[in-house]
Amino acid sequence: MANLLSLKRRIRTAGNVAKTTHAMQTIAVSKLKKAQNATVAGRPYVEKLLSVSQNVLSSMDSKYTHEYMKKNNNNKSLVIIFSPDKGLCGGLITNLIREILNYDSQNKDTIYLTVGKKTETAVANLSKELIASFKFGTILPTFDMVLPIVKIIDEYFLGQKVGNVKIISTNFINVFSQKPKIINVLPIEVPKLESASFTLFEPGPEKLLPPLLRHLLEMTIYQHLLESYASEQGARMVAMQKATDNALEITEDLKLEYNKGRQEKITNEILDIGSAYFTYVYE
Repeated sequence: MANLLSLKRRIRTAGNVAKTTHAMQTIAVSKLKKAQNATVAGRPYVEKLLSVSQNVLSSMDSKYTHEYMKKNNNNKSLVIIFSPDKGLCGGLITNLIREILNYDSQNKDTIYLTVGKKTETAVANLSKELIASFKFGTILPTFDMVLPIVKIIDEYFLGQKVGNVKIISTNFINVFSQKPKIINVLPIEVPKLESASFTLFEPGPEKLLPPLLRHLLEMTIYQHLLESYASEQGARMVAMQKATDNALEITEDLKLEYNKGRQEKITNEILDIGSAYFTYVYE
């Protein structure tokens, strides 16, 4: 009897887990569509910004170099890490932390800035300088999130406290595939076109390039925020779907075991009654 009660509690627990994971899967699905659309739509815009920057730069004096394009002698790197605030998204966080540890083992002179709670502790354990930490949030990132990050980048890169700025985040490939990636952000490398004599700029290139490169930096950061968010929702949807299937499979196995135990108990009771009856009759 005690075993049957235990099985019944386990069936109820597995059923509750299946309901919870299914609800989380449904939420991730509803967020994923919007995140995927925003991520895919943002990629051509960033590419076009880079293309326009190439055109503008090719129309200028070859000696002109913007502050965001200058290289200094400082070997220190500022690494910005984007990660989720919450777990339950499969191996996404594990893979991201593995990428961080691998990078840190090869680059000792590094300071970090984290966006998202799930990598904050891992970065803090590296015994490196963590200059700032922000929450990632649970909704689609807004452009406002970029502004404090860019302010810190300006302080450290333009102030020559670091020689380069990188981003470590998860690149959204598709719903079932997300890959950690390291991106060089600063100094911006904009290769000149061979010829741009056909292009006329108003106002002049010297006035147009600084805000253009600034916007390119902001949109690059924002695009990786979108990539990270879409990756999180895709990974969580798949993980919760697998968790739901596993919980339902366990429930079915436990129900089968419960029914066998219940049938065995009923059979034993019938045998006991029959044995007692025949004993009474023959006595």
